[in-house]
Amino acid sequence: MPRLRIRHESTYDYAWPVRFGRWRLLMRPLDTHATRLIEASLETPPGQIKWSYDAYGNCVCDLSPSGESDRLRVVNNLVVDRYPSPLARVDIDNPDSRLPIVYSMADRTILEPFIAPATDDHDANYLEWLRYQSPATAEPAIEFLQRMNANLHETFAYGVRNEPGVQSPSETVYGRSGTCRDFAWLMIESVRRLGFAARFATGYLYSPHATVRGAGATHAWCEIFLPDIGWTEFDPTNGLVESSSLIRVAATRTWGEAVPMNGTVFGDVSSTLNVAVDVDLLEPEGADMFAPSVAG
Repeated sequence: MPRLRIRHESTYDYAWPVRFGRWRLLMRPLDTHATRLIEASLETPPGQIKWSYDAYGNCVCDLSPSGESDRLRVVNNLVVDRYPSPLARVDIDNPDSRLPIVYSMADRTILEPFIAPATDDHDANYLEWLRYQSPATAEPAIEFLQRMNANLHETFAYGVRNEPGVQSPSETVYGRSGTCRDFAWLMIESVRRLGFAARFATGYLYSPHATVRGAGATHAWCEIFLPDIGWTEFDPTNGLVESSSLIRVAATRTWGEAVPMNGTVFGDVSSTLNVAVDVDLLEPEGADMFAPSVAG
């Protein structure tokens, strides 16, 4: 059971003092069987704070800073115990493990919004790539997803991109490059077109010695719902599957709902954003505790 300390600092600097409206902070993980929240605190400017849950069950902090300032700085401090979740094995003879994926009526009622694609992308190059990724005859669902996850990790180039938002699936396929949120969104929208329920997950990534992509900032990956297994983590940026190195803060239908910090200021003024994320191991309990389940 690894114990991790997380420090996530976000600072907006403005050209001159501004007044602030309401800001939505998505930075606190839920306490679950997979992630035990030991300590949690936010460093914020003076103002009103209200905690709530959104429609997905994510923990949300509403912050309304008081007064004027040329800086908005928020520091998220967490200590969590992360329980490794090795990929569950499904009997190959289990009909639920085969493709096409079939959800029960009860599950499908809940999962329907996560099955429907959120983009309308008919680019020929993307569709050709998607057909190439399609499952082989009698290929188990979990093996297909592991294969796609590994393919994205091995054949697409990772690069830091400071522009807001995500690339469309066709843009990522055309350029064969992107950042973690682009790869997550490509896999989500692609498996949705093949009948899977998928959602956008965001949070933090533990990377000793920065050996994986996406360390030092917030991280994004996808979760796919599988019968008899449930929501399962796939990180196409690093080829990880159900890895204890992933610390989820929120899961949403679209990437736009998962922005860690978003709000308004009054006045037409330029700003710069600086983000720094540190994830450190506090209590190691074995050399192999962070060995990921890598697709391939």
